[in-house]
Amino acid sequence: MAGIFIFPNPVNEKAARSAAGGVVLICLAFLASGARWMLIPLAVGFVLRVAAGPRFSPLGRLAVHVIAPRFGEAKLVPGPPKRFAQAIGATLSLSAVLAAFAFHSTLAPAVLVAMIAVAAFLEAALGFCLGCAVFAQLMRRGVIPADVCEACNDITPRLLAAAARNATVAANS
Repeated sequence: MAGIFIFPNPVNEKAARSAAGGVVLICLAFLASGARWMLIPLAVGFVLRVAAGPRFSPLGRLAVHVIAPRFGEAKLVPGPPKRFAQAIGATLSLSAVLAAFAFHSTLAPAVLVAMIAVAAFLEAALGFCLGCAVFAQLMRRGVIPADVCEACNDITPRLLAAAARNATVAANS
């Protein structure tokens, strides 16, 4: 049973950015309509992606199997920072659900969803993962142990791979 709840490592950054684009759309739809029910699939999606990556998340599956392949070859990045970012999204979206349904607030859910929308937009449009940046800072400060993400500690293989890709592109130009 525990085997089905494994977060992928590495992660296709193009799929992560595609899923983030979907999150932006859901957030904007909620902010425009105020329809509280939209918070539930937003939160459930984040929880599912934290639990097992895209495996059980409809948005994750759409991103991995339909959208990301249209952007070419996968760009692999470490999984733990992406999972951390999804956990932040889950925390914010679950807090929005609680604020909306238990406390009948309209402002708190809107602020929380706007925060999610900004972070998801940065990921989708610019490739900047805010949660990953926080993860990196926490690793540097020793809050997150180094063994949680070995690939995050040693970026040499990624630098070498990027240099090889650049050399190939230059040679083919």
